[in-house]
Amino acid sequence: MSIAPYIKEIGRGKEGARSLSSEQAEDLMGQVLDGRVSDLEVGAFAMAMRIKGESTDELLGFLRAVHKRCLPLSPQAPALILPSYNGARKLPNLTALLALLVAQDGTPVLVHGPTHDPGRVTTASVFHDLGLPMARNAEDVLHGWARREPVFIATDTLCPPLARLLDVRWVVGLRNPGHTVAKLLDPTLGARALRVVNHTHPEYGTALSAFLHRSGASAMLLRGTEGEPVADPRRSPRLDVFLRGELRADLSVPAQEGVLTELPVLPRSIDAATTAVYIQSVVSGEKPAPGPLTRQADSLHRALKALTEGSMHELSA
Repeated sequence: MSIAPYIKEIGRGKEGARSLSSEQAEDLMGQVLDGRVSDLEVGAFAMAMRIKGESTDELLGFLRAVHKRCLPLSPQAPALILPSYNGARKLPNLTALLALLVAQDGTPVLVHGPTHDPGRVTTASVFHDLGLPMARNAEDVLHGWARREPVFIATDTLCPPLARLLDVRWVVGLRNPGHTVAKLLDPTLGARALRVVNHTHPEYGTALSAFLHRSGASAMLLRGTEGEPVADPRRSPRLDVFLRGELRADLSVPAQEGVLTELPVLPRSIDAATTAVYIQSVVSGEKPAPGPLTRQADSLHRALKALTEGSMHELSA
C-alpha cells in the first residue's frame, strides 16, 4: 500500500497541511519502518513533516508503531531511560555522568542512541572510554543492570528500522519524525520506567509537555544541553516531572535564576577520552559534580521513588 494519500494530507504546506489521526500515523510509520514504501516516498514524508511539525495524535501513532518494532526490556525495578541523539559540539557530553550518578543506588539506567555522529562526541564513545557496558542484546542489558552499571544500547540494536529512518537525515539533510520519536522511546513499554525528554526550543517544550500529559507518560522534561538529556553544567534549567501524565510540582525543580557567582571546573577539551577521565574523577570523588547535574540526579531519584511507591500502591489496591 502506498503512503501517497497520507503525504497528500500532510504535504500541503505549513498553512494548508492537515494532521493525521493516531491510527493513520501508526499505519504510515509502520509502512515506512517495514520498508514497504519507496525511497522517494520516505523523502517526501520526511520533508512534509519537517515543514508541518508533528501533532500530539501523530506522535502517539508514530510511537506506537516504533514500540511494536523495538527490543522489549523488562527491568526488575523502575528504570531510567536516557535518549542520547545529539552528542557534544561545544560543551563536554556529560550524559554518561548523569547515568552514573543515578545508577549509584542500583537504579537500572539505559542510554540509547547512535554510536557515531560526524563532528560530534557521542555518548557511545564516552561509554566506551569509561569501560561501561555496551549491550548487543536484551541479555547484555540485564547483566549490566545486575552489576549496578548504566548500559548503553545502540539504536540499530534497540530498533533497527528506526535507525534506518534516522539515517535518512544524512541523505536529505533534515531531521524527520524518527528523531522526535527516538527521544520519546520507552522500550519497557511503560511498565516501570521514567524517561528524560529534552528539547532545544521553548515552543517544542510546550508541544512535548502536551504529549507527555496526553500519553500518560512518566518523564522529566527539560531544555537539554546541545540536545542531550542532561542539565547544562553551568546553570540549572527548569526540570518538569510528569508521573503518569500529571505534572508534579512537588517533584519538579525551577530554573536557576540570577547572576552566576561560580562556574564548575570542566575539562578543556570535549573529546571522548578527556571527558571520560573527567567523569571518572567526579565519580571517584576527586572532583565535585557540577551542581546542576547533582540537582537533576536528585530530582530523578525522587521521581523514581514516587513512581515505585505509586506502582506498589496500585498493586495493593
